[in-house]
Amino acid sequence: MRTYLVTGSAGFIGSHVARQLLTDGDRVIGVDGLRTELYPADHKLRRQNELGRFERFESHVLDLRSTSLRPHLAGVDAVIHLAALAGIDGPGRSAAAYQQHNVDATSRVLDAMRESGVHLVHASTSSVYGASAVGDESQPLVPVSAYGESKVRAEALVNSYVSQSAGSATVLRLFSAYGPDQRPDMAYAAACRALITGLPMSITGDGTQSRSNTFVTDVAAAVVLAARARTSATLNIAGPDSVRLIDAVDIIAGELGVTPRLEFVPTRGGDQVQTRGDSTLARELLGWRPTVSIREGLAAQVAWALDRVGADGTRRHRTA
Repeated sequence: MRTYLVTGSAGFIGSHVARQLLTDGDRVIGVDGLRTELYPADHKLRRQNELGRFERFESHVLDLRSTSLRPHLAGVDAVIHLAALAGIDGPGRSAAAYQQHNVDATSRVLDAMRESGVHLVHASTSSVYGASAVGDESQPLVPVSAYGESKVRAEALVNSYVSQSAGSATVLRLFSAYGPDQRPDMAYAAACRALITGLPMSITGDGTQSRSNTFVTDVAAAVVLAARARTSATLNIAGPDSVRLIDAVDIIAGELGVTPRLEFVPTRGGDQVQTRGDSTLARELLGWRPTVSIREGLAAQVAWALDRVGADGTRRHRTA
């Protein structure tokens, strides 16, 4: 039985990664700060409680900015570092906060791992490429947001760690993860809530910005493969479809059988215009291929959102 330490284990991606590892029969040491900058802690507590049903799940509430992982590394096969402050705007998301959560915390994780021989899987983002992220890993790193800048600095720390300590690390540049239990501040989760309850859906800009969408179980599969392969590389993890925001909202509306009420708002500073990632290298080194199309993935996310809305007692609003 292998043992993996997963930081951010109560987050959207982290909980899916932990669940896949546990389902595969592995042991998981989950670490999460249960921070509330992005959304209320009850979402993370629910995920943590769901993972706690597995006998091989061990949970720790730690602030990585101030607490070392070293006491938890004994017997660990790999550290999967998913904890981060994500998104490009909103309360608690200042340049200083990104530095603390994404750079300083990563530095402390690496310090704890030195001389341990433990492999690291580090979650980065397509935001390191800037407003347009189209192509393979050779694209220049020209971030246009404080979030993207912090992840570039974090990648540099990881690369330095590998070169100086003879350790190994896989950096995964994730492209727009979505699916059931997506962070409530993200676009598709917001669209599901709005269209189910009949509220207006806010569209930034004209809605033509496009994304390589990666279903969360495909993301989790890539993370697990990277943890087991122990290959030092930087890899794009991008789904099979690049879709415009306005078209994704139409797919969600079609799943619900409703006509969306749209409100167009100004474009956010630091937002990406288009992403279309080339994941050829991940296929060659990890054997990873995305399997879930955007229509299949959004259907699953809509079904999950309907269950949650039903559980909350909110009535569904039909207009078509």
